[in-house]
Amino acid sequence: MKVLGIETSCDETAAAVVSADAGILSNLVFSQLEEHRPYGGVVPEIAARSHLDHLEGLIRGALDQAKVGFAELDAIAATAGPGLIGGVFVGVMTAKAMAAARHLPFIAVNHLEGHALTVRLSGEAAFPYLLLLVSGGHCQLAAVEGVGVYRHLGGTIDDAAGECFDKTAKLLNLGYPGGPAVEAAARGGNDRRFALPRPMIGRESLDFSFSGLKTAVRHRVVALAQPPAAQDVCDMAASFQGAVADVLADRCARGLARFRGDYGQAGPLVVAGGVAANTYLRTRLDKVARAAGTEMIAPPPKLCTDNAAMIAWAGLERLRLGLTDSLDFAPRPRWPLQEVRGPVGAATRRQNIEA
Repeated sequence: MKVLGIETSCDETAAAVVSADAGILSNLVFSQLEEHRPYGGVVPEIAARSHLDHLEGLIRGALDQAKVGFAELDAIAATAGPGLIGGVFVGVMTAKAMAAARHLPFIAVNHLEGHALTVRLSGEAAFPYLLLLVSGGHCQLAAVEGVGVYRHLGGTIDDAAGECFDKTAKLLNLGYPGGPAVEAAARGGNDRRFALPRPMIGRESLDFSFSGLKTAVRHRVVALAQPPAAQDVCDMAASFQGAVADVLADRCARGLARFRGDYGQAGPLVVAGGVAANTYLRTRLDKVARAAGTEMIAPPPKLCTDNAAMIAWAGLERLRLGLTDSLDFAPRPRWPLQEVRGPVGAATRRQNIEA
């Protein structure tokens, strides 16, 4: 099986070809960072226009690099949500047009499912596992029982962790994107200098909250001399990163305990999404998993950020189960992971465990 994947949900335009037996045959990503950098964040209209400008060339490049023609493809998969709807439309309509013209199955992939299944590209994770999905727009814990079978255990009640990294970087004039910039600055900082809150730590629920932390960072930065000294910036970056790590560690430790109670085993803990590329956070979460008697698994950093290989792989996993979509599938700006369609009977099994 070979599947062409398309990703256009935010500010990366991407195309990839994945094979069931050979893994990633190609994985091309065009980053729009320079187009959005002057604005300090993603501008939806600029993103959609950039997808239009670059997607066709990336698809041709992905097929050429994989040495695959349309006749050798088994399906075409595209991110159909959640995401910036203008960009999602570009990818979905392109995939539908190619699928119709070439008489190939079309697969509408949930972007979050793409992240959730990425670790299976290398065969490292068997179902079930506990998923921490942490990115600029999402932060949640879910039990992954199978393709299309997800139990929501907890999520952010306000901001996502990745968004707070971006806002903190902006406050500290570290540039965009914020995640890598904060991590780099934190390496030279004292993570105990600034006392910052750890929202939700100790709570029985598995939800997250980061808006209070973001506000606390703002107040402390404003209180510093302006512009802040270089060491002040590094210390604030380290203190902020440490606070996020403490929150994620606490939530995951409780999540693993809940998972063990529900499934009779401890994990593994799979960490995915753009924030999962942060080396410091990976180290902290690895310790949490080991303390719970299991392991932490994360994709390579280049597969944590948005890419089309994860969409192609999710499409391939769905194709194996006969889960294809009609050409009238409507893109969705919001699409919770637990609402993804799975095999017949999957929803019943999930409901029984929740009951």
